[in-house]
Amino acid sequence: MRVLIVGATGFVGRRLVDHFAEAGHDVVAFSRSASEASFPAGVEAFDGDLGDPASLAGLCADVDVAYYLIHSLTASNFAERDRTYAERFRELADEAGVDRVIYLSGISGDGGGLSPHLESRREVESILASGSYDLTVLRAAVIIGAESASFRILHDLTDRLPIMMVPQWVRTPCQPIAIADTIAYLVGVLDVPETRGNTYDIGGPSTWTYESLLRLTATVKGRNIRIFPVPVLTPRLSSYWLRLTTEVPFAIARVLAESMRTPVTVDPDADLQSVVPIEQTPIETSVRTALLELGVTISDETDEHDRP
Repeated sequence: MRVLIVGATGFVGRRLVDHFAEAGHDVVAFSRSASEASFPAGVEAFDGDLGDPASLAGLCADVDVAYYLIHSLTASNFAERDRTYAERFRELADEAGVDRVIYLSGISGDGGGLSPHLESRREVESILASGSYDLTVLRAAVIIGAESASFRILHDLTDRLPIMMVPQWVRTPCQPIAIADTIAYLVGVLDVPETRGNTYDIGGPSTWTYESLLRLTATVKGRNIRIFPVPVLTPRLSSYWLRLTTEVPFAIARVLAESMRTPVTVDPDADLQSVVPIEQTPIETSVRTALLELGVTISDETDEHDRP
């Protein structure tokens, strides 16, 4: 099987490249910074830019399945870029006769009152869905992993602020998922024909709030923190607060802060676990794993009251 990973140098993309390469598939790894040295032996690096049509010739040639992982969060006009890139990719995939496309989107509930970030994800879903291939959309909330921007915010906050005056969105419910489980679902849909043309939510085994995730992350690191939610920190103000408290690029932190006011939990009627069952990773385990990958010394105990 020939697999194209669009966004192959990103947090999720690298892991998908590794998985399919280890499984013996022909892998094309596409990004603006792709090079043979960046990937396992045998992986075809395709250095191109969806913003530059001249760099895309042959991108989808002979591809059986493509994973679309592009999200332009660092650009001020990210929604416009994502729209253009999705339309351009759809045209390339259609022309080449790609059989399946899988898009990793974001959980966004019923679609009402969404942040620009989540609205853009929904728009990309619609654009990709109009292609001639079979599209599968997986919607995830917070992905827990060492390279995840959302998790790095949790890590930075618990490192730097023992006492936090935080926005009210810290009490928004979310259903985080381990990066290992995300990869398992993305790969697992290939073996289940009924996932073609359908949209699913993916999440971990339990629902949390951002506050409980902060407390968990601190406890795993053996730190004590005190959290005081305040109503005056609007999404815009809280994005400036994040700018002072995390190393995550401000453009990304701003977009994520705007989205954190939206509950992002799995819809039981759209839960991929019922179609592609996997052994889900407890969030406590995924937090520990992510911190260990970051070289953080962790505690041996997790307080019960720090669980959701």
